[in-house]
Amino acid sequence: MSDLTARKSAARKAAFARRKAAFEGAAGGQAAHLSEVLAGYRGVPVSGYMAIQSEINPIAAMEEAAAHGLVGVPVIERKGLPLRFSRWEPGCALRDGPFGAMVPEMDDFFEPEILIVPLVAFDRQGGRLGYGGGFYDRTLEGLRAKRATLAVGFAFAAQEAEDLPLEATDQPLDMIVTERGVISF
Repeated sequence: MSDLTARKSAARKAAFARRKAAFEGAAGGQAAHLSEVLAGYRGVPVSGYMAIQSEINPIAAMEEAAAHGLVGVPVIERKGLPLRFSRWEPGCALRDGPFGAMVPEMDDFFEPEILIVPLVAFDRQGGRLGYGGGFYDRTLEGLRAKRATLAVGFAFAAQEAEDLPLEATDQPLDMIVTERGVISF
């Protein structure tokens, strides 16, 4: 195991513990600041995500955004590939996807211009530590090669970390939204 791999593993373990504690103590209204951010981009295609485990839940903001434009969720097709995004609407039929995340029963793929990105840890420079599969990094790199794509990390404030072990292939976030507020870079 390389030093970077070991550092990432330790950072993930600590961040998962902080996220779990934040999740267990969370009250309603977690997505209020995310809704405010998305209100400034009405009609722009956006991808959210279906929360798994102790992730902060963006559904309330996604429901509001869906009233004004296209909203989707990520679909993992295979290890090593970028994500694809399938149209999601409140109340749409869902099926089990990889890693326990629900996805629309019927795929209707599109390319979002804003991605709400789940994460394990973040820093104040736009760094993000994910689950380790590289899906969002590959996806953001490909989308950003085509056009401006806004990456909005969504997390509990407790997931903030210092000195994240990052690699050159890690795609930066443009802002972080927590239950407490917005951090722009």
